[in-house]
Amino acid sequence: RLANAVTPLWRLPYQEQLQVKYESQRKVLQTLASRLEELGLDAQQPGGLCCPLQPVVPSPIINGYRNKSTFSVNRGPDGNPKTVGLFVGTGRERNIVCVKANHMENIPQKHKQVAQCYEEHIRRSPLDPCILFHEGGHWRELVVRTTSHGHTMAIVTFHPQELGQEALATQKALLKEFFTCGPGAVCALTSLYFQESTMTRCSHEQSPFQLLHGEPHIFEELLGLKFRISPDAFFQVNTGGAEVLYQAVGELSQAGGDTVLLDICCGTGEQWPPEPGSQGWVIGVEVVEKAIEDARWNAAFNGISNCEFHSGKAEAVLPQLLSSWADARPLVAVVNPSRAGLHYRVVRAIRNCKSIRRLLYISCKPEGEAMRNFLELCCPPDPGKKLSGEPFAPTLAVPFDMFPHTLHCELVLLFTR
Repeated sequence: RLANAVTPLWRLPYQEQLQVKYESQRKVLQTLASRLEELGLDAQQPGGLCCPLQPVVPSPIINGYRNKSTFSVNRGPDGNPKTVGLFVGTGRERNIVCVKANHMENIPQKHKQVAQCYEEHIRRSPLDPCILFHEGGHWRELVVRTTSHGHTMAIVTFHPQELGQEALATQKALLKEFFTCGPGAVCALTSLYFQESTMTRCSHEQSPFQLLHGEPHIFEELLGLKFRISPDAFFQVNTGGAEVLYQAVGELSQAGGDTVLLDICCGTGEQWPPEPGSQGWVIGVEVVEKAIEDARWNAAFNGISNCEFHSGKAEAVLPQLLSSWADARPLVAVVNPSRAGLHYRVVRAIRNCKSIRRLLYISCKPEGEAMRNFLELCCPPDPGKKLSGEPFAPTLAVPFDMFPHTLHCELVLLFTR
């Protein structure tokens, strides 16, 4: 059940998986074409698409490709509330169970091992799991991150409820002991983090990640450059796939010479790599402060000085940034937002900046909120919405399979004007 729910294509030969994804991306481009027609734009091209669609670029690794996995704690199929795994079922039907990830094709063995050890630890613990915040309990999520260097980071999320500092210190000491001297030592963790969290998700600023053991960061290599990764920094979950994606993004951006590449939602900066010594300039914007610290370190460590990084919400940072750079050099924008898409103020700032003639939109869910962004970028000027700039037009679509065995696909859509 779990494999079918999370990785529904796992039984199909890989070429057939790519064909399924190609068809879904074709539908996205047909939808966009018809939505643009409704706005009075002549967007139809052969096949009813809004622009040419290239074949899906395959992932270099098909099994165990995830470098980050998030495991939940909840009741298992046998009713044990201290089960560590992935959810199956829905809240609406009240049939949620937590199933071990042992048979998941996309999760590496190391992640499964750490999850198994975490389950052993919380089953030994007298403290209850935290399934519903208001019902009490403490043990919550586990995030495991790994790199091709063999580094492993584990992050345990814990609800403190009414525990005092002394009781918390005891729990942290027991967790550390389990993973360094006890049965969990087989995981050979590079980093063990602990976060006290009273919300579904907490940033480092809201509740610091506390390093219980090992190194504060793990390191990955991408396109010949070294990258430092913090507990909550965004990094593409498929490292090999990310190399292929970012290489293509570099080529499609045509950001050579004196171009300024504007990287919105830049994470740790892994998608920018400008050639050291090139005349181009990179400006990165990212909401996660720790990721920006990583991006600055990464640039300095790799000897790249022609870049600057700004932390904050893109909608707050971008308009001011664009006004200072707009007339200096040609601008190319690359955006890689979450599934929620770009804030309207970000789209407006890009649209109204005359210097941006080329925009690469990387979307992991192009049929969702990203579609709204596509229409805002391409619609005729609308004084009511303060969209005064010349509209963009979709020019080329390139899908990348970053998530084999799942229905998900990363779409790079090139807009020009």
